[in-house]
Amino acid sequence: MLKVDELEKQLNQGYCQGMYLLYGEETFLLEQNLNKIKKNFGEIVKGINYILIDENNIQELIADIETPAFGYAKKLIIARNTGIFKRESKGRSGGVSKELKDKINDYLKENVEIINETVILVFIENAVEKNSIYNTVEKLGTICNFEEQKPFQIIKRLKKICNSYKVNVDENTLQYFIECCGTNMQDLINEIRKLIEYAGENGTIKKQDIDKLCIKKIESIIFDLTDNLGQKKVKEAMEVLYNLIASKEPIQKILITLYNHFKKLYFVKLSIEYNKDIAESLQLKPNQMFLVNKYRQQAKSFKTSELKNIIQKLQDLDYKYKIGLIDLNVGLEAILCAYCS
Repeated sequence: MLKVDELEKQLNQGYCQGMYLLYGEETFLLEQNLNKIKKNFGEIVKGINYILIDENNIQELIADIETPAFGYAKKLIIARNTGIFKRESKGRSGGVSKELKDKINDYLKENVEIINETVILVFIENAVEKNSIYNTVEKLGTICNFEEQKPFQIIKRLKKICNSYKVNVDENTLQYFIECCGTNMQDLINEIRKLIEYAGENGTIKKQDIDKLCIKKIESIIFDLTDNLGQKKVKEAMEVLYNLIASKEPIQKILITLYNHFKKLYFVKLSIEYNKDIAESLQLKPNQMFLVNKYRQQAKSFKTSELKNIIQKLQDLDYKYKIGLIDLNVGLEAILCAYCS
């Protein structure tokens, strides 16, 4: 299995041959590399040397491989979310039959030389299970899992983009950028473009530029709100809440996010108290490990009993709202003010 940067290096050098299986959660980078494969392949004419396959016509895959690309040396076949990389399981209905999977698997194994000479075959999946076809592609072709990027990988990519536009930015600022805007590459690319335009050639991106220009994730804003609560700064906490509401965030979403955030802080306090792993308690993904220190630091501003009390009040607010006893905006304001008083 190739790592993402290894695949990118191959494709940047113009290499493109045989069978590929590209899958994973980081769809922006996946699609970016698929476009590189198309670019390396050259001119494409749909229906002639460019064939698209999905779950509705996967049965035509073998025939499409065998049909010559009239007028062209090779054919590019992209098979997206076909269902052939799922294991058979009892009780599963629909999908691709075992007979068709076996037929495709046998064909790939027995005709790999023909495929390498006449076709570039790219399978694209959201997720895969390691079945027989997966094993065949792993042995005879190239597999790349586009996992969500970790912060240090994201920082490296963003730094490279900024350098290409001759815009300066340090790693601490990019770390803050990720904390504010999340780890989704498509979102980050959109936001970094704004910052690059604002800074201009030979300019420098600063933290205040991120605060001024970027669309922050609600989870990041809740961190700011909770920081103010922990310091008993009721005015600042209320300003964050009002800004969230003014930005058209649904009040129910604000309540849920705030509730989940306090619950995580509560879990952090318990993890520290009972010497448990914080990342495991919070069920953080590998690309979210930078949140451990943020939660740990913020949890210091609250007593365990205070967190438990706030969680209960948020639960009570949700119940009273559902039976029509209180307005959510008023209820949230009352809870925040009561804590700071």
